[in-house]
Amino acid sequence: MPDLNSQVIAALLPVTCRKVFVAYSGGLDSTVLLDLCVGLPSLTGKIIAVYVDHGLQAESAGWGEHCRRQAERLGVDFQLLTVDARANNGESPEAAAREARYRALRELLAVDDIILLAQHREDQMETMLLQLFRGAGVSGLAGMPITSAFGKGQMLRPLLNVAKAEIQRYAQTQGLQWVEDPSNQSSDFDRNYLRNDILPLLKQRWPALDKTVARSAGHCGDAARMIEAWAAQTLPTFFDPTDGSFNIADLSAVTAMQMNCLLRQWLGRIGLKPPSQAVLQTLVEQLIGGRADALPQIDIQGHSIRKYRQKVYCIPLQRLQKETQAKPWNQEQERITLGNGYVLTRSTASAGLSKSLWNSAIVTVEPRRGGETLKMPGRAGHHCLKKLYQEAGVPPWEREIRPLIYLNGRLAAVAGLWVAEWAWHSATDACYQLDWRVPESM
Repeated sequence: MPDLNSQVIAALLPVTCRKVFVAYSGGLDSTVLLDLCVGLPSLTGKIIAVYVDHGLQAESAGWGEHCRRQAERLGVDFQLLTVDARANNGESPEAAAREARYRALRELLAVDDIILLAQHREDQMETMLLQLFRGAGVSGLAGMPITSAFGKGQMLRPLLNVAKAEIQRYAQTQGLQWVEDPSNQSSDFDRNYLRNDILPLLKQRWPALDKTVARSAGHCGDAARMIEAWAAQTLPTFFDPTDGSFNIADLSAVTAMQMNCLLRQWLGRIGLKPPSQAVLQTLVEQLIGGRADALPQIDIQGHSIRKYRQKVYCIPLQRLQKETQAKPWNQEQERITLGNGYVLTRSTASAGLSKSLWNSAIVTVEPRRGGETLKMPGRAGHHCLKKLYQEAGVPPWEREIRPLIYLNGRLAAVAGLWVAEWAWHSATDACYQLDWRVPESM
């Protein structure tokens, strides 16, 4: 077997590469990774060693100083990041530290930047086994990918197919210096327990276990990518990009297994983490298989999943917050940001709310209180908002948060939908159009 060298990194580098961040803890693996990077002439002046201080151990500041000195010795830039890695209720310390670390690293990357992580083949084996013990599906059993999108850039794990023994041999041959984290010897954490107590016994019986388990992870990765490709190709049939909803009107050709894949793909498309099998089952039973007139609500990951008229919506909980007080809209303001994150925007139009009425009135933005009526232009009689909302197919939760516009205390418009007949006007540049949406969709 050829000795470990810098080509293991060079083979993965993209054609365009601006900055190369190396996640550098000062331990054996990341020390070897940084040394390999320094050995590539193409990376001269691009490397930044990044130490993340979780603040969980008294020695962490000293390790940061060690990393700084080693980076200076190697002639590469150094950056120290401090994160809050305290676990929330129900969250494991390992998961909290990992999430805090990844969040901080993700914010570093710009377009064409990459970050290198030092996980190796034994890490991959541990990850797959832990996922197996947790009952993960093929995506979890695929372990860690060698390359993946990360923030605005890309994450690479160039040592993922390299044995721990090769890394140790390289470090000893090169005379490298590294720090040892004493917490790695504690079996209180799941990964350490597996690494220190279980795997040595298994490898006595199956010495090539890291290779075979990594190979199985690769097979699972292939299967996961095939499933994801199918779901990505099929999802547009059911996905409405205008409101991010999932259409369940016709699922006759979709099996239960396929439905789970599509729901995972849908939730991932709108920014949620893959849900558990229990959550998926609840979604299918209450939202897909429930009564057509039922209005179930399932809250996960800071979002509320709801159904209305054969469509399923996933709304951030913040956006469901209802304003309770009237809010003035000053004449000089073109837009107002509401407490739930929505933005009201006023723009000049050739049809809509009369500018002359607006400019001479006290304008207020008010919440719905019930019983409001509106006379629509060209329609006889007044109509209660409830009926108008039903006719327009506005979901019930949106009826409660969509703001109403009053001129001198009189209902003039429902933001983004209708203007009362008495306030309606049509003339070139003599009207206002009112838009109501969240900033990221503007």
